[in-house]
Amino acid sequence: MAFRGDDISINTFIGSGSAVSGNLKIAGFVTIHGDLDGDLEATGKVIVSEDARIRGNITAKSAIIGGVVEGNVTAPDFVQLFQTASVVGDIST
Repeated sequence: MAFRGDDISINTFIGSGSAVSGNLKIAGFVTIHGDLDGDLEATGKVIVSEDARIRGNITAKSAIIGGVVEGNVTAPDFVQLFQTASVVGDIST
C-alpha cells in the first residue's frame, strides 16, 4: 500500500493543555490533544485524541475520534470512533 504525504506526516499539532478559540483551516493532517472552541477544516486526516475537546464542526478527508466533539463531523473517506469517543452531532461519511 502506498502512503500519501497527508497519511504519514502531521502538518499541525495542538498539544495537551492548549486551548484555541476560533475557526481553524489546516492544509494536510492535524492532531488535536487540547481544546478547540470553533470549527476545524482540514484537507487531510484529523485525529482527536481522548484528551481533546472540540466544540465546533469538523470537516476533513477522514477523522479518527477518541475525545469529545460537540458538533457535526463530515469526512468522506472514513470516520473511526474509539470507545472513549463522544460525538454530540451528526456524522457524515
